[in-house]
This record gives sequence, C-alpha cells and structure tokens, in this order.
Amino acid sequence: MENVDICIHFLLGKALQRVNQVSKSKLSSYGVTPVQYALLRLLWEEDGQYGHLLGERLLLDGATITGILDRLEQNHFIEKRVNPNDRRNKLVFLTEKGRSLEVPLCKEMDEMNTEIMDSFEEEEILHFKKILFDIGIRAKK
Repeated sequence: MENVDICIHFLLGKALQRVNQVSKSKLSSYGVTPVQYALLRLLWEEDGQYGHLLGERLLLDGATITGILDRLEQNHFIEKRVNPNDRRNKLVFLTEKGRSLEVPLCKEMDEMNTEIMDSFEEEEILHFKKILFDIGIRAKK
C-alpha cells in the first residue's frame, strides 16, 4: 500500500518534478522552457500584448517576466515594439520563428499531458485540475 499520508508540500513537489522533467524533455529541442511556452501560448491567442499584462496573466512578478521576455527576444521568438500611442510601454509580438512553433509545441505539450495523465479517468483529471487551480490561483486572489 502506498503511503499517501505524506506532507502535501512533498507530494506536490514530486508531482511537479515529474511534470517538469517530461515537459522540459519535450520542449528542450526547440529551445523553449515550460514558462516560455506558457507565454508564447498567450501570444498565439492574441499577438501584440504588453509585457506587464502577460506577466499578470501568468502570475509572474516584473523581474521574472522581464527575464523571460528578454530570453525569448534573444532567441528571436518575439520582438518588442514601442506602442505609437504610448511610447512608455512596449508591445510584445511574435516573430515568424515564434509563430512557427505553435503547432509543434502544442503537440508536444498535448503529448506531455497525455503521458502524465493517461492512467486517470476524465472526471479525475477535471477534479485534479480544479484542486490545483484552487490551491495555486484562487487562493492568490
């Protein structure tokens, strides 16, 4: 019998370790990290967003989002452009290289989700995601 009466921090940490391991292996050949993938996804949904708003949507602080954007820009996945209506703020746009990653990266992450969750029923997966949302996002509001 498995010992499931272990500290929640330890259990979540081990789960995260596994998910990170699989997702990094799926994304590494593209030169993208899991958090960079999350940011690119937001841009695939709507290109030309403010960097600080992308950070807010991903629940990342200013320094963290700046570093992520800088690395994506250095790798030519995005470009920052001055907003002609507000020269103090820059908008973030996908480059052609960044746009070209949408299909392969989404496929890789779909495969990662399947690999991690394939032993669970759909109802269990939905319940699990709700619990994670409640712990990680709802609690912050």
